[in-house]
Amino acid sequence: MTTLPKKIQEDATPDQAELERMAEVLSASGHYRVQRRLSHRDHVNPPEGTPTRRALFVDLETTGLDATTDEIIEIALVPFEYGVDGRIFGIGRSYQTFSQPTIPIPTAITKLTGITDEMVAGHRIDLRLVEEMVGGSSLIVAHNSNFDRRFAEKLCRVFEDAAWACSMTQIDWAAEGNEGTKLAYLAANNGFFYDGHRAEHDCYAAIELLAQKLPVSGKLAMAAMLEKARKSSWRIWAENSPYDLKDRLKRRGYRWNGDPNGRPRAWYIDVEDEQHSEEINFLRKEIYLQEVELFVQKITAYNRFSNRQ
Repeated sequence: MTTLPKKIQEDATPDQAELERMAEVLSASGHYRVQRRLSHRDHVNPPEGTPTRRALFVDLETTGLDATTDEIIEIALVPFEYGVDGRIFGIGRSYQTFSQPTIPIPTAITKLTGITDEMVAGHRIDLRLVEEMVGGSSLIVAHNSNFDRRFAEKLCRVFEDAAWACSMTQIDWAAEGNEGTKLAYLAANNGFFYDGHRAEHDCYAAIELLAQKLPVSGKLAMAAMLEKARKSSWRIWAENSPYDLKDRLKRRGYRWNGDPNGRPRAWYIDVEDEQHSEEINFLRKEIYLQEVELFVQKITAYNRFSNRQ
């Protein structure tokens, strides 16, 4: 068997157009699924007269899961322009930095993120720049805002006044044919891969997901998330509900709050605006068996996912 000289082999490397043709052939065969490496999106000028907004995608790496005790070790903020209809037009200049915690990074976190004590040594987050970027944005987005918002608010109060949305929980990924909501899984299921577990890379991957059209509903993912984020919802607390009816509440979707967080030690449920009256009637007729005044909290994009809610 004759081996081609190395120089000839290098010259025979397919160009991008040929690689794309090969990818199309493989995909069309039905025997292969092609994964493309994520590349930065090109900027698209909005059509004249199109109302646009600026969002800021946030991703944090931390020493653990508890925002009251754990610390941020990496932050990435990536601004992007979007239309009120969900179209994404372009991505702006990002900010990424490490932050040295007061304790050594746990070994498990280093294994997960690849971030070491040496990498974060001497680094600090520029809070002035963070305030500037957040203040100039109409919306903050994260992939698991329930996690990121709690740490972000602890870092800087400017996050408390912002409207937040979540690319993980405010899109019905299951209804769109996905079996999970982890970012790397969703990326792979939508045809691309990226260098994960680093904050800035995660931001770009999530923005790419938001720019794509969902396969079942046909909606843009960003539009689906905005639709959910714009709606108010209600947290209804079943304080002092009969103990022997706890299993009925659990089956209906109620969760127990037993943490010393200043909120009732009770069962609660989050419902959409249109389900508010129905849920109140259920509790009065099926649980308390009388007309009772219930503690309810209105939830909007401004307090959703926050420790204050």
